[in-house]
Amino acid sequence: MTVADLGVYGMQVMTGGEALARQLAAEGVSQVFGLPGVQLDYALDGLATLAGRVRFLSTRHEQAAAYMADGYARSSGEPGVFMVVPGPGLLNAAAGLATAYACSSPVLCICGQVPSWAIGRGYGMLHEIPDQTGILRALTKWAGFASAPGQIPGLVHEAFRQMRSGRPRPVAIEVPPDVLEARAGVDILPPAGAAAAQPDPDLLGKAAAVLDAAQRPVICAGGGVVAAGATEALRLLAETLQAPVVMSANGRGALPDSHRLALTSLAGPQILSGADAVLAVGTRFRTPGGHPLPAPPGAAVIHLNADPKDLATTSDASLRICGDAGLGLAGLLDRIASAARPSRTAEIQAARRWCGKALASLEPQMSWVRALRAAIPGDGILVSEFTQVGYVARVAYPVYQPRTYLGPGYQGTLGYGFPTALGAKAAKPEVPVVSITGDGGFGYSLQELSTARKYGIGLVTVVFSDGAYGNVRRDQRDKFGGRLIGTSLHNPDFTALARDFGIAGQRATTPGQLTGTLREALSGHEPVLIEVPVGEMPSPWPLIGRSGTTTPAATAHAQ
Repeated sequence: MTVADLGVYGMQVMTGGEALARQLAAEGVSQVFGLPGVQLDYALDGLATLAGRVRFLSTRHEQAAAYMADGYARSSGEPGVFMVVPGPGLLNAAAGLATAYACSSPVLCICGQVPSWAIGRGYGMLHEIPDQTGILRALTKWAGFASAPGQIPGLVHEAFRQMRSGRPRPVAIEVPPDVLEARAGVDILPPAGAAAAQPDPDLLGKAAAVLDAAQRPVICAGGGVVAAGATEALRLLAETLQAPVVMSANGRGALPDSHRLALTSLAGPQILSGADAVLAVGTRFRTPGGHPLPAPPGAAVIHLNADPKDLATTSDASLRICGDAGLGLAGLLDRIASAARPSRTAEIQAARRWCGKALASLEPQMSWVRALRAAIPGDGILVSEFTQVGYVARVAYPVYQPRTYLGPGYQGTLGYGFPTALGAKAAKPEVPVVSITGDGGFGYSLQELSTARKYGIGLVTVVFSDGAYGNVRRDQRDKFGGRLIGTSLHNPDFTALARDFGIAGQRATTPGQLTGTLREALSGHEPVLIEVPVGEMPSPWPLIGRSGTTTPAATAHAQ
């Protein structure tokens, strides 16, 4: 949609709410998630004037609105937008903002405020909280405040420029209700462009020389590769160097798992131990416990990242290059000779065999992971919640395309999965989308079954139900002499609950049944819930690691 399509030529008199809606549309926004509320009345009315151009999807909780915007952004690569009232609305949405921040997701939070004349005065206005602006700044890359209707288009424009430049991360705009209501002459601006961070060509030349001379180079790829749309450049560079590519959890899909050079983070220690040069691109190159990934003594470490803060954390890097992953990988490829290099097939296959044997002990999780992969098409999207099957899926579920595997990043947000998957399906209605969640995580947002039904969002949700917060229960039993407290759950019949919301509810009790039921559900375009009753499962953590662990496998999980 262009400015001309909106019927805006030069300065027009309109409310702040209309200016907000029209600038969002000019930036290409077609969906906004949120909840209505008195401080947003004129913002919602502005969107109502664009009915048919911008769709407003109202959730049952602000947290879901933020997660849906995140899922929309990460599955499509386009900014996701949500709108909440101030105070409790923002605080409810804060977990979603934190997850988007952790996952480098381009999300715009539009937040209401108390009236302009009352901000900071402590009058006890409806939804007032101290220093709301400070809260937003702590959870975003950039935050702006509108004090007049004429400022709104420029702030929206800058928000989109920030999201499309450098490292993508959430941004925010606060607009008081009196500013949304006021009328003024307003100019709607053309859409913001992108400004990729240009890497230093001299540093690229030095890095290319190191990689060119290496006999056993390894590439560690993180979510920055996917965010930059640099997956093809990664493939070409890896093939030129014959370099194995170890993908972090956020980097899954940067190279298809079917590619001969692709490895998950579980194989990281196996491959990195023999490397003489390491290119870490679009990743912090650190474990969830905050420790640097292990590079052999004497190995050159080249760190390419769009965020200078992340570069500062790699104290052992030989070269630090600040720049866009796509531009950096393309620049390296241009500078590296296309000479024949020895095949690395034998060591890659050995690492894969080690991973396969290690994962084989994680049953029944592996059987459920295979059942999911057998049913979900190659271009289908899996949103993996923090659940027993999801923990194993992060390294065992094969991923064939970028943006088809979504996790919570280092935030590890329990309950994020179902609403995030709703946002992914809203962005990609033609693509199969599956949410896997435990009964504990699903309980955070099960009311959003209403949202799925109301807007016809054809998400298929798989709830693995064990009647407990499984990780904590296992820790209490193993570490504290079996003293259990606060970990059991009293659940509804999830299939009946789904049907009460007007959604098909089914049950699968074996991996084979899950594959068949899931295939059938994905063949339609309606929301479906599949409950999978399960028992207690063995701990995956000795193998795949978690924050604070020091096992060799744990060191592989760079964020």
